[in-house]
Parts: sequence; structure tokens; C-alpha cells
Amino acid sequence: MGPAAATAPDPHVRVEVPGPAGGPAGAGYRDVPRSFSHTSGAALTGPARAADGQVTKVIDNGDTKDRLDVVVIGDGYTVDQLDQFHTDLKEKWNEFLNVEPYGTYQKLFNVWSVDAVSAESGVSGDPGKDVSRNTALGAHFWCDGVERLLCIDQQKVDAYVAKAPQADLVLVLANSTKYGGAGYNEASPTLGYEGISTASAHGKNADQVAIHETGHSLGKLADEYSYPGVPGYEQYTGPEMPQPNSSILNADAMAAGRTKWFRWLGAASPDGGAVGTYEGGNFYVKGLYRPTEDSLMRSLGKPFNLPGREAMIAGFYRHASPAAPADRTQRWSSTARLSLPRANDVAHGKVAVRWYLDGRELRRYRDHDRVAVRELGLGRGTHRLTATVTDATSAVRDPVIRASLTGSTSWTVRRGSGSASIPDLTARAEAKPDAAPSPGARKDTTG
Repeated sequence: MGPAAATAPDPHVRVEVPGPAGGPAGAGYRDVPRSFSHTSGAALTGPARAADGQVTKVIDNGDTKDRLDVVVIGDGYTVDQLDQFHTDLKEKWNEFLNVEPYGTYQKLFNVWSVDAVSAESGVSGDPGKDVSRNTALGAHFWCDGVERLLCIDQQKVDAYVAKAPQADLVLVLANSTKYGGAGYNEASPTLGYEGISTASAHGKNADQVAIHETGHSLGKLADEYSYPGVPGYEQYTGPEMPQPNSSILNADAMAAGRTKWFRWLGAASPDGGAVGTYEGGNFYVKGLYRPTEDSLMRSLGKPFNLPGREAMIAGFYRHASPAAPADRTQRWSSTARLSLPRANDVAHGKVAVRWYLDGRELRRYRDHDRVAVRELGLGRGTHRLTATVTDATSAVRDPVIRASLTGSTSWTVRRGSGSASIPDLTARAEAKPDAAPSPGARKDTTG
């Protein structure tokens, strides 16, 4: 017999259903088809064909290997509506930045657009269930019979994602004012992204749906809502949960065992009240505890709680380096510059920067984001300039996660003979420690 055939992908994928507008963050999960037969197969022509698949780096905070790359694709936008898509993208990303810790860590992200040209404007299921539109990604409401569940053809989405540099997170915006979205929170084994969030571009609270879904894909957080009155979810009696915000332990047992979110117990949380152990969550009414009364993982419109923010920061740093060269190769420049994760916090001691030349610290450059190489008095030959950056945020208390908040970048500096020569700098990003293994493919950060 010949070699075994590769296992075919499951034709179905599990997605989270958003809760009703103004209600719980979610309403459970459904298994839906990965592909849909009603998606467009029509060939584009003329300007539409030329525009389809165009990639733009909308927000540039550094090299893709040093940053978390978000790829945004629109569906239901005709070639004449691509400018509107780009406007919608920027508005939606700004809504992300209004939620912590996205706002504080916005410099860790690159945002890319991939233009998907649809033959018709709008998406199926809007405004009514019987409405069908010919679109690039097959986005449609009423998925699996749920009006607000906005599904896509994942194979078609992946074809557009593949056109961009490596994606860590994917967002699909539907050209619609209807409330809805979905969370595809399985990591891609081929493209490496951690999940796809779908959202209505103009629907109220659609940004909250998408951000909640990134709590799963990036933060590896559990849902904090429960299913009251649903048989089988009255009482949890199983083993400890793997997610950082769900536990079988009450506060006393958690503190005694020094586990889960014990470091945060008693702290005032941005979603209101103090961190403790509140019964109900991860779908169960009893037997499981969540950290706070009501966070974004439970209700739309709420912030992440403190353990949730910590988990999100860990997720950001799985893909982004705290120490990244602003210019990876600087053959003409005599200044080595850093792109810091939180540039405004250096003066407040929240980001520490140390520079080393051939292993010796340059103390006068502490907490500087750049070094003028001409000031170093280099002798002839090859030298090594290294910058180490530590994000000393108070939002992380877990020492395992904190270890991932330090990284370094090095430049090789060559000075030739002659007093007029300009140093030749070549930046090389060092490997960084990771907080936890990622279930999907991870970027190579070894340069």
C-alpha cells in the first residue's frame, strides 16, 4: 500500500454565536459548514479583477516578525466601495483601541487590508432571511437558523488571508448595518492565524462582538456567561478548567493553592467591584467560578477584567517582541533606533531600556529609544550593540507571563579604516521568550 492519505479537514467548524444586542456576550456554539455552495464563483473582469486581492499595510508599527499582524478583509463591497471598506476598517480598529489592553499596546500591532471585490453590495440575510447576494466571501446572516450569526466561507477567506504577510488574527467586516458576528476560534494549521472574528461593519456593538472573540483566540479566555435553565449545565463536577479565567476553586482554595488568578484576589477591577470568585461561568450555573461579576467575556460593553487583561497581554506578546528595531537594516544611518511597545511609558518607568556595547552596559543611554553610534567612540573592526527592553507593566503579575515581556535586539556595527567612514549597521532581532505555547503556527523571530 502507498502512503496514507492526508486527513481531510473537517467539513464543519465550531463558531461562537453572539448574544442578543445588549445582552450576554455569547449564546453558545454551533457547528457550521466551512464552505457554502452559494458563494460566488463568477470571474471578475476589468477594474474589479485588478483591484481584487490588493494588499495594503494600513498601520505600520514595524517588521511583521516583530509585531502582531491583523489582517482585515471586507465582504459585500463592490469595486466602487473599496474606499468605504478602508474607512470602515480604520473606524473598526479605532473601536478596538478604545478597549484595554488594545489601546495601551497599539504599537505592537500591524494592520493589513486585503481587498475582496464582491459582485453585489451588502451580504446575504440582510435585511431579511430570503435575501441572497453574490459576494466574495459568502458572508451571510441567519447562519444555522440564527439571525445574528454571521458566517463566512472559510476557504475563500483563507485564500485572501494568504495574500498578506503572515496573519496572526483575521477580521472579516460585512458591509451591513445589521447586528451580528461570529467567532471562528480554531487556529489555522496552514496559515498560522489564531482565529477569525466576523462583524458587521456598521452594526451597533459589532466591535464588542469581535473583541470578545479575540478574548478566546488571543487571550485563550473562557466565556464567563452561563446557561441557566438548560439541562446539563446546572452543575459542573469535572476537573479543573485550562482557561486562566475559569476555575473549580473558590477564593480561599485558590489562595491556599496559589493558583489561577490568586495574585489578583481583592484587587479593584476595571469592570467594577473586586476580583474574587463568582459562581457561574464557562456555561455552567454552579461548580465553576469566574474572576469578576461582569466582564467583556460575560457581557458586551464591559471591559476585560484584570485576569483577562493579563491574558490578553500574554497573547499579544506571543506574536510581538518588546524590543524591535525601528529600522532592521541601516546601512547609511549612524543611529540605532527602537520601536517600543509603549513609547509613552518610558518616562514613567513602565518600559525599561538598557543598551550594551560588546557586552558592557552603556549606562548613560538607559531608557533611551535610540543611540547615535558616532558618539560611542568605536575602534576599527566589528562591534555588537544590543538593546534589552522590559515592559514593567503592573497589568501582569504572573511571573511566567512576565518573562515574555523582556526581549532584545542586536546590531552588528562595522567601522572601517579612515576617520571619515560611516559605521555600517545591520539589525538582527533576537529570539524572545514566550509566555505559553501557541496552538497555531508561530512566527520565526530569530532573524
